[in-house]
Amino acid sequence: MAAGEGRRLRPLTEAWPKPVLPIAGRPVIATILRELASAGFEAMTVVTGHLAEQVETLLGDGAGFGLRIRYARQPQPLGSADAVRCALEAGARPPLLVLGADTLFASGDLSRAFQLPEDSAAALGVRRSADPEKTLVTVLNGRVTAIGEGEGELRAAPLWVLGEEIIASLGELSGPPFELADAVQRAIAAGKEILAVELGPTRDLTRPEDVMTHNFPYLSKGGK
Repeated sequence: MAAGEGRRLRPLTEAWPKPVLPIAGRPVIATILRELASAGFEAMTVVTGHLAEQVETLLGDGAGFGLRIRYARQPQPLGSADAVRCALEAGARPPLLVLGADTLFASGDLSRAFQLPEDSAAALGVRRSADPEKTLVTVLNGRVTAIGEGEGELRAAPLWVLGEEIIASLGELSGPPFELADAVQRAIAAGKEILAVELGPTRDLTRPEDVMTHNFPYLSKGGK
């Protein structure tokens, strides 16, 4: 998902879309694609919107990353579930690994996350974080039991694995915005199994100061 306006990153995102901003000196979406290719993925759909041409020019057809890329435009920022629907209309098919194009994950987390058992409706990435702006998640015995509730440091990450059943339910969401968190919460209420995939440390671009934080070590070494 690379369509968001990145409002909290303004004024940077007035000139550049969030996915092309750097972490460790490289556009964050380029690093994500390299990690996906290393994990064995071959094809993906990139959903673009805000300053879409910059993202599409950077990635091209994906050959430079060892991938095949198709694009889907999200005309308005109507939420993460709407972005997935745009991808489906462009030809994406479940099961889907859905990522936000503003977060880098620890090595091995992406391939591990995609191993969804057949009896699970979906999986949600969770990470340990004290950031109050990130969504709390309640996990019991490896299963997500609530989103937006709970205590402790487990919070949602922008990583979902969606099976056919939950994808079929996206058209039933109320909105806008239409959010994957709502679809997952509805599935939990219906008794569906939602796996919690506990991830290692993540690096996120949320605010302008994050760009400095995640690039300073690289810059201090002379760009090496």
